[in-house]
Amino acid sequence: MSERPRSGVLPVEKGPGVTSFQVVAHLRRVLRAPRIGHGGTLDPAATGLLPILIGEATKLTPYLVDLDKEYVATVRLGVTTETQDLSGAVLETRPVPDLDAAAIEAALAPFIGVIRQVPPMFSALHRGGKRLYELARQGVEVEREPRSVTIHALRLESVRLPDLVIHVRCGKGTYVRTLAADLGAALGCGAALAGLVRTRVGPYALEDAVPWEEIRLARSGEHLWPRLRPPDSALAALPPVRLDADRARAFAHGQTVAADPRVASPVRVYGPDGALLGVGQGLGDRVKPERLLHADPPRSSVLPA
Repeated sequence: MSERPRSGVLPVEKGPGVTSFQVVAHLRRVLRAPRIGHGGTLDPAATGLLPILIGEATKLTPYLVDLDKEYVATVRLGVTTETQDLSGAVLETRPVPDLDAAAIEAALAPFIGVIRQVPPMFSALHRGGKRLYELARQGVEVEREPRSVTIHALRLESVRLPDLVIHVRCGKGTYVRTLAADLGAALGCGAALAGLVRTRVGPYALEDAVPWEEIRLARSGEHLWPRLRPPDSALAALPPVRLDADRARAFAHGQTVAADPRVASPVRVYGPDGALLGVGQGLGDRVKPERLLHADPPRSSVLPA
C-alpha cells in the first residue's frame, strides 16, 4: 500500500446543529492529524460544504477563504430577529404583502454586483479583542462600518409565502443572513434567514463532499484519507509555474527565482517532478515565494496543466 498523503483538502458536508470547530475537532481525533483547519465558517444551523484543510494544506487557508461560494437560502418574510436568522429573538413581525415572483425578482436586482453590507453583531468579527457575537450576547452593540462585498448572481428558486428560496453566488465576506434581512427591508416587511445550504466553495461541490454522518461515525481515517483532494486543488484558479531542479531548490529556500514565461501574481509553483512547492508572487520574469509547502511522498506523477 502506498504511503497515505499527509496533507490535502477533504470536502465535508456539514450537518445541522454542529459547529465548524466541532467538525475540525472530530476529524483531528479521527485522522490523528495535529494540523487541521477549515476554509470558511458555516453557522451551526447552516448545512452544506465545509472544505477541511489537513497538514501542510492548512497554509493555503487564506486562498481558500478568498474563493467564490454558492448558497441556497430560504428567506422567511415578515419577521426581523436580532441575529438576522430564526435562531435569534424576534424583534418585529409585519404582514407579508401578496408578492409575486416578478416583484421579488425586481427587489433582488439591486443586490447584484458590488454592494455595501453592515456586518451583523452576531458574527465572528473581532472588535477590541472580542468577537462581535460575544459582545452581542452581553447586550453590547457597537458601530460597524459597511463593507463592500460582491454578489455575482442572485436567482429566485421558488416562492411559497411567507418563504422564498434564492440561489446566491458571492465573493468572500458576504453574509447571506444580512442579505436576507436587507431584502426584507427592501420589500417593506422585514425578513430573516430560515435555512442555508452552501453548495460550492471554489472548485469543491457539495455533491462530492463526504456526508457528515459518515464523518461522525468514523473511528479511524481508513476510509477518509483516500477522499483527500491534493493541496493544489485549492489553487486551481491560479496559473501554474514549473521550475527546474536548481530554481526549485532555491525557491524552496525562500529565494526569488527566474520565471519563464512571464507570470502575474499569484501563481502555484511546482518542482520538476510535479510536486507542489507553494504559492509565489509573480514579478514579471521572476517569482518570489509567498507560501511554501513541504511535498508529501510519494510525489505526484501528474504534471501541472
